[in-house]
Amino acid sequence: MLRLTELRLPLNHAEDALEKAVLDKLKISADKLLSIELFKRGYDARNNKDIQLIYTLDVEVKEQAQLLNQFAQDQHVRITPDMTYQFVAQAPPNLPSRPVVIGLGPCGLFAALILAQMGFKPIVLERGKAVRERTKDTFGFWRKQPLNPESNVQFGEGGAGTFSDGKLYSQVKDRKHYGRKVLHEFVAAGAPDEIMYVSKPHIGTFKLVNMVEKMRATIIALGGEIRFSTRVEKLELVEGQLQGLHLSTGEYLAATHAILAIGHSARDTFESLYSQGVYIEAKPFSIGFRIEHEQSMIDSCRFGDNVGNPILGSADYKLVHHCHNGRTVYSFCMCPGGTVVAAASEEGRVVTNGMSQYSRHERNANSAIVVGITPEQDFPGHPLAGIALQRKLEELAFKVGGENYHAPAQLIGDFLAGKASSEFGEVKPSYTPGVTLTDLSKVVPEYVIQAIQEAIPAFDRQIKGFAKRDGLLTGVETRTSSPICIKRGSDYQSVNTKGLYPAGEGAGYAGGIWSAGIDGIRVAEAVALDMLGRVS
Repeated sequence: MLRLTELRLPLNHAEDALEKAVLDKLKISADKLLSIELFKRGYDARNNKDIQLIYTLDVEVKEQAQLLNQFAQDQHVRITPDMTYQFVAQAPPNLPSRPVVIGLGPCGLFAALILAQMGFKPIVLERGKAVRERTKDTFGFWRKQPLNPESNVQFGEGGAGTFSDGKLYSQVKDRKHYGRKVLHEFVAAGAPDEIMYVSKPHIGTFKLVNMVEKMRATIIALGGEIRFSTRVEKLELVEGQLQGLHLSTGEYLAATHAILAIGHSARDTFESLYSQGVYIEAKPFSIGFRIEHEQSMIDSCRFGDNVGNPILGSADYKLVHHCHNGRTVYSFCMCPGGTVVAAASEEGRVVTNGMSQYSRHERNANSAIVVGITPEQDFPGHPLAGIALQRKLEELAFKVGGENYHAPAQLIGDFLAGKASSEFGEVKPSYTPGVTLTDLSKVVPEYVIQAIQEAIPAFDRQIKGFAKRDGLLTGVETRTSSPICIKRGSDYQSVNTKGLYPAGEGAGYAGGIWSAGIDGIRVAEAVALDMLGRVS
């Protein structure tokens, strides 16, 4: 088949316009067009009076070779690549040991699934609870029940991505099309079919819960084993080679191959690994706040008279500003029609995140507005210094919020004016357990305040109303990505601890559900090949 890219049509085009556009593009008659398959559909809303749909299509035609030759210089007409996933190995029936997967977030979930599908019968260790029990604990915390440090937004089956927008897009390079495998498995587990073709697919928390359960059932049916409420406390190492794992249950589990997919908030595990000599280095991340506006305002700015079009749904945005002080401020994890959520995993600390359901029908839009920071400039001297900085800011947010897990918040207008807020405007906070109006300069370093104060008016020039006084900032956002990188080599193993395979967001190799799933597949393949004495 031929893949046609960048085929543009008006938002409300006629049903037969797509076929006509293909015929016009290829300069062929209708009798030579055998079929059209939709691969991807996005939109360009830069001019909201003329929103364009952008299609990627796979078409079957007569005289394909002739057409390819005719369009040899056109990068938008190419052979459709084979995106079928191919397993790299199959476990023999008498395999002497089983691989271990530590963590059951998106990365660990896909690592375990791929290993199970190849017959390796992985053992999965998850420090938190099964997803439904975990959901009860998380929602309970939001309703002012005590925080469970082992069962919350960060820890438990499904990982932090379970309580998010369920976004399935990334800028990660994916030459082997592992991302299609991720999407296919999600659809098989109950995700909407549309995630296969919309340009910015999302799932939402409630759908993710059911999907994670079905994927777990598949792993078990294929011979895998999953142990919840089981934390790895120590590695058993002999001359730099993994031999086993000491568990929080008191057990010892022999293991020569373990995938470390623990997420970006397993601080105690990071500390344990570092103390045992596993090579870790600090990496950049970002800090800031969640910003909330009325979703209707974002929709109107982005879509104009096309608000409500079902193809467009709720509007999102992606913003970046390079400040005069050298800092970069950008929007992150934008959740249309969503809520700001309490994402703490340690007592006495406040952390924010964002979440949307599949419908994206809540009143507010929210995103993180964060400032990039680096080890060299902002937390030098120790590989785990970024963790110490995160904890410091989260403790300040807890204190300023009232020491009851309320989050400190400030109206945008007051933030820009440098004065504390005392009453809400039109935008009501969505964060629970609740917020405390204050001055956010008490929570983060001055350079963060200055950078965001400069960025918000710049963003207002792109989205009119972004600097509206009644908008709300809530803090603090510190878990944008892992503050450390557990370095691995080309064989995907730790550079100094053989048999340990750092993976996913916590190890510094992914950012979000989709890229974490892709990394889980890559590392699972490396483990399978090594266990069979082969190399990738």
